[in-house]
Amino acid sequence: MLIGMKPHRVFEDTLGAFLMAALLLITLLNVFVRYFTDQSFAWTEEISCVLMLVLSLAGSAAALVRDSHIRVDYFFAGGTPARQQRLALFSALAVAAFFALLGVLSAQMAWDEFRFNETSPAIGIPKWWYSVWLPVFCGILCARSLQRGQRLLRGAA
Repeated sequence: MLIGMKPHRVFEDTLGAFLMAALLLITLLNVFVRYFTDQSFAWTEEISCVLMLVLSLAGSAAALVRDSHIRVDYFFAGGTPARQQRLALFSALAVAAFFALLGVLSAQMAWDEFRFNETSPAIGIPKWWYSVWLPVFCGILCARSLQRGQRLLRGAA
């Protein structure tokens, strides 16, 4: 985290807490059903995988806001404040470009799943219901990274 930046609560924190609670409830439900009936709900595995994906993307967005992603500090910490700012700006722009590209490609994938009526293996619902969240969160991550770059350019980070 750069000097002077205070951690603050973002909407991704609330979303992450909600997703963790939903994941916990679904998993607990499956454990109880499996324990008492020796049966399992097939849909819990599918829903849990999607919730974990969305949870990791929400966590990544929150980490972008706080500048708390893992990085190699050898080049960053050893430089002048101007060099640190340039490297942080380059990092923010590279992350934005990556998630913009991933968002476009995942939107094409979701569109293909919609167009060809692909269904999930366990419960048979349209697969695009799951995959549509990847381009949405890629857009959020891209926007958060661009916000970070904007704050760096203003010198507020």
